[in-house]
Amino acid sequence: MYEPRGNGKARSVQSVTFAEVEPPDHLRDVVHRFLELSTKENLGEDYSFHALPDACTYAVFDQLDASIAGVTRLQATSEELNLGKQFHYVNIRFLPGVWQSKKEKSSYGMIAEPYMGDLQLAELNHQLVKQNDFTAKQSLLTAFVERLLVSEHVVANPVTEKIFRQLEQIHSVADMASFAHLSPRQLQRVLKKTLGFTPHDFLKVLRLQQSLKGEPSLSYADQSHFIHSFRKATGYTPARYSRKFDV
Repeated sequence: MYEPRGNGKARSVQSVTFAEVEPPDHLRDVVHRFLELSTKENLGEDYSFHALPDACTYAVFDQLDASIAGVTRLQATSEELNLGKQFHYVNIRFLPGVWQSKKEKSSYGMIAEPYMGDLQLAELNHQLVKQNDFTAKQSLLTAFVERLLVSEHVVANPVTEKIFRQLEQIHSVADMASFAHLSPRQLQRVLKKTLGFTPHDFLKVLRLQQSLKGEPSLSYADQSHFIHSFRKATGYTPARYSRKFDV
């Protein structure tokens, strides 16, 4: 199954904590992880967060300013986000293709403005910041996702589920279409509608994520192809990336 790694953590920064927690069983077809990213103390310099493309949609809640929340995702390349010297975020990482953009569109990149949409994210965030620990916050996040399921802002995606079940066997867009039981044209239409990705770009994201497991040969034709694709997606060679970040 798909186990996206959404970020690289700078090796040299010890005062930044990052936690990932699996959702309850009944939400695992739409949520990959609940996340918390925070500083233990003010940092000496701004922190650069390397966000890796994973095709997931994120609900982001700023715990230092309860008015700031939103829904975001990346395209097929990574982005380095400056989080400053102090930060505390709680996120929901939704699986690819489950967010229904026609009901609530997602933005691109970093969330830094007060939420102005219809999902009452700011109201939820005010409840989140009152909780003293991440465990208590998870109960609120779970109830929120349950409401999203009822309102169909989030819906399980049978096409991406089929792709993820056969992920190790997929090496081309044709493979992806075959395992999804769709024609290439149908796959193009479905992925653009539910992911915002073409099948080719989605395959690039899946290959990158597979390579982060340390098995690039499973996803790329050869080492030079892997290095070129990795650098195009992240801005780093694999060797330089592994020296700078933990994933």
